Amino acid sequence: MHRALSLLAWSCAAYATSLRSACTASHIRDSLPEDGYILGVIFDHSSVTASPVYNASHSGEVFFPDATINYCNITFSYTHTGSDQSVIVGYYMPSPENFKNRFLATGGGAYAIQSGSMSAPGGVMYGAVSGFTDGGFGSMDTDFDDVFLLHNGTINWPSVYMFGYEAIKEMTIIGKQLTKTFYDVADNSKLYSYYQGCSEGGREGWSQGQRAGEEYDGLIIGAPAIRYAQQQANHLYSNVVERTIDYYPPPCELEKIVNETISACDPLDGRADGVVARSDLCQLYFNMTSIIGKSYYCAASTSSTLGLGFGKRQASTEPAQNGTVTAEAVSVAQTILNGLYDSQGRRAYISYQMGASFDDAATTYNSTTGEWELNIAGAGGEWVARFLELHDEDNLSTLEGVTYDTLVGWMKQGMTRYMDSLQTTLPDLTEFYENGGKIIHFHGEQDESIPTGSSVHYYDSVRQTMYPKMTYNSSTSALKEWYRLFLVPGAAHCATNTAQPNGPFPQTNFEVMSRWVENGIVPQTLNATILQGEHIGDNEQLCAWPLRPYWRDGKTLTCEYDQASIDTFDYNFDAYKLPLY
Repeated sequence: MHRALSLLAWSCAAYATSLRSACTASHIRDSLPEDGYILGVIFDHSSVTASPVYNASHSGEVFFPDATINYCNITFSYTHTGSDQSVIVGYYMPSPENFKNRFLATGGGAYAIQSGSMSAPGGVMYGAVSGFTDGGFGSMDTDFDDVFLLHNGTINWPSVYMFGYEAIKEMTIIGKQLTKTFYDVADNSKLYSYYQGCSEGGREGWSQGQRAGEEYDGLIIGAPAIRYAQQQANHLYSNVVERTIDYYPPPCELEKIVNETISACDPLDGRADGVVARSDLCQLYFNMTSIIGKSYYCAASTSSTLGLGFGKRQASTEPAQNGTVTAEAVSVAQTILNGLYDSQGRRAYISYQMGASFDDAATTYNSTTGEWELNIAGAGGEWVARFLELHDEDNLSTLEGVTYDTLVGWMKQGMTRYMDSLQTTLPDLTEFYENGGKIIHFHGEQDESIPTGSSVHYYDSVRQTMYPKMTYNSSTSALKEWYRLFLVPGAAHCATNTAQPNGPFPQTNFEVMSRWVENGIVPQTLNATILQGEHIGDNEQLCAWPLRPYWRDGKTLTCEYDQASIDTFDYNFDAYKLPLY
C-alpha cells in the first residue's frame, strides 16, 4: 500500500517534477519492478543509489554530437535465485521535462560489457533513459576475461552466458519497466526501446536482436565482433604470415605500403580527397607490387595503443626507420589481405580491406640484435591461451610450430565450444522483424581490427535466411525495408582514421534511428560528419549496401550498383563442414 501511495503522489506531479525531487533513492526503490518480474531475479533495495547530475558536458565523441545534459545517475544490484552472483546495473535518467518515451541499452568494448559514460550520454541527449550493466562480474571496472576462469581452471559458464547475451537482456527488461514507473508512462503510451554499441558492443547488439527481438524497436550496431571463433584467432594470422614468409617488416615499411595504397586507390570513387571509399575497386585494379622500391622514413617514437578492439595495452619504443619497400614486405601485406586458407586451399576466414592499417602485423625492435622481431598480437594470443587452452594468461609465449592449419583448427575449436554463447551469428531474425524492429548496421571500410567483410557476410546470411526464395535484388530490397548496412569510407575500427582524416563518420545514428522508428523516415542514405582535419563539421551521406559510392565529376555523390564490386565481398568458407554465417 505504501508503494502504491508513493507512486500515486509522485505521478500527480508527473513531468512538472524536477530532476532533484525525482532523483532520490526512495523514488528509485518505489519504481523498481517486483521481485520475480524476471523469473528468479531478486532486487537488493538497500543497494540503490541516486544522484542528480547537472550541466554535464560531453564533447569530442564519435557516436553522438557534443551535448550538455542533466540526468539522474542511479545504480542498484540484483541476484538470481540460487546464486550468490550480484549483478550491478546503472541507468542515466533524463530530467523529467526532457524525457521522450525512449529507452536505450548500451554495451561495451573488448572484454568490457559496458562503457558507461562513453555511451550513456548519447541516449540522454535524445531524451532516452540509458542503461548499462556489469554483467555480474563484480564491479563496473571488471572485465569478462577477468572472471572467465574459475580457480580450478575450468570455465565459469554463467559468466559466459551473461556476457554472451543474458546480462544486456536483463538490464533492458528491468530498465524498461523502471522507466515506465519512474516517469509514470501511461499503459496506452508507447515506450520506444533501442540498443546502440560498436565492436563488442556491436556483438551485444546482435545478441539482443537474435535472442531478445521482442524487446527492441531499433538496433544501432557498429563493426560487430560477432564471429568470435574466427575473428579472435584471425588476429594471429598476420603473425603466422610473417613467420611463414620469414620476414618481419619494420612498422614504417608497412605504414608506407598503407599510405601508398591510400594514395593510389583514393580517386577510384571519382573524387580525390585522401579517403578510400571503394576498397573493392582497389582490390580489383591496384597491384601492390608497384610499391616495391619506394623509400620510407619514420622518426624515432614511443607509442602506447588501446582501442575498442580486443587485447591489452601495448607500449613500444621504435628507433628511426628508413629504407625502401621490399618484395618480402609486399608479400607479407598481400598475403594478409588475401585472408586465411588452409593447406588444401580452402578459405577459413577473411582479412581487412585494402587501405586498412596492419596493426596485427606490428613487429617489435630488438635493440640488442638491431633486428625487427615477431610481436604476438595480444587479442589473438589471449583468446587461444585463455579461452581455448584455459590458461590464466594474457598472451601466448610463442607461435613456434603454428601454421595456417593450426589457426583453422583453433577457429573450429572455438566455434564448437562457444556456438551458443559468443558465436553471435544466428541469421534468423524473424522475431525481431515481426516485432517491427529496424536495424542500422555500419562498419568502417578500413577497419583494422574486425574485417569489414564480416558485416557484409552476416548481412548476406540474413538476406538468404529471411528471403530464401527471392532473387538477389528482390531479397535485398525486402531486407532494406527494416535492415540497412552502411560501409563508412576511410573509417577505422569504431573510430575515425588519422591516415584518412577527411573520411566522414555517422555520429547521429540515434537521431536517424528514432526518426525511422517513430516517424517512418527511412534512412535512404546515412547521415555522417567529418570529425577531424580541414573539413571538420562538413556533412556527407553514406550509401546503403549493396550500393556503392561514386562521385560524378568529383562533386555529386551517386550510390551505384556494381556487381564486380559486390562480388569482391562474396566469400565461400569451404574450410568448414557447417555453414559459417
